[in-house]
Amino acid sequence: MTMSVKEDDLLTGEDATREEQEKPITRKQTAVYVYEAPVRLWHWVTVFSVLVLCVSGYFIGSPLPTMPGEAIDNYLMGYIRFAHFTAGYIVAIAFIGRIYWALVGNSHARELFFPKLATRKWWREAIHEVRWYLFLEKTPKKYIGHNPLGQLAMFFFFVLGMIFMIITGFALYGEGLGQGSWADVVFGWVIPAMGQSQDVHTWHHLGMWYLITFIMIHVYVAVREDIMSRQSLISTMIGGWRMFKDDRPD
Repeated sequence: MTMSVKEDDLLTGEDATREEQEKPITRKQTAVYVYEAPVRLWHWVTVFSVLVLCVSGYFIGSPLPTMPGEAIDNYLMGYIRFAHFTAGYIVAIAFIGRIYWALVGNSHARELFFPKLATRKWWREAIHEVRWYLFLEKTPKKYIGHNPLGQLAMFFFFVLGMIFMIITGFALYGEGLGQGSWADVVFGWVIPAMGQSQDVHTWHHLGMWYLITFIMIHVYVAVREDIMSRQSLISTMIGGWRMFKDDRPD
């Protein structure tokens, strides 16, 4: 009888241990408010405007075949050009607003414009991110804002690329408005500096493909990081809150 009780006690202890081992491990998710509303608004306005610019810009560079009939009845290319110019204005105004918010917003609003290129630790972490994207590192680091490689890519590929596209775009726009127009006064120096009008057209068109390439890489990285990294990414640019998936140290 005594032996029977001990065996029951032993089985009960083993069952308890097994139940403890089978319990799911729960980790709290810490939320940090990262991207303020003006940053998120700028991001999505720029996304849709750049899509319009790329589609309309493609047709401006490779126009549709000549349509039969009166010109007044076939103004499709005129509408395409109007959409391109309107989206160009929106992108430029939004970009100026984004620069302003980088100065008055939180620290994460400045990351795109002021990467810490002079910091050795920043470069070490950027190299770590390169190795992570190349599947040479097993564990990514946690970041509240952009990781160093993201900052580097956004500054050199997007920020500088957008500045180039805005300047060359309004230079060509000023050529169409004519001498003495505001666009000609502000950006009229661009065409002589780059050679001639056709040179600016060519570089502006190449810049479109440059941005399309960047956008494809950006979307791939955003989806990959949202799945594989240790923090949220896409939802953060929608709601502003960064969610961390574990409590392990950075």
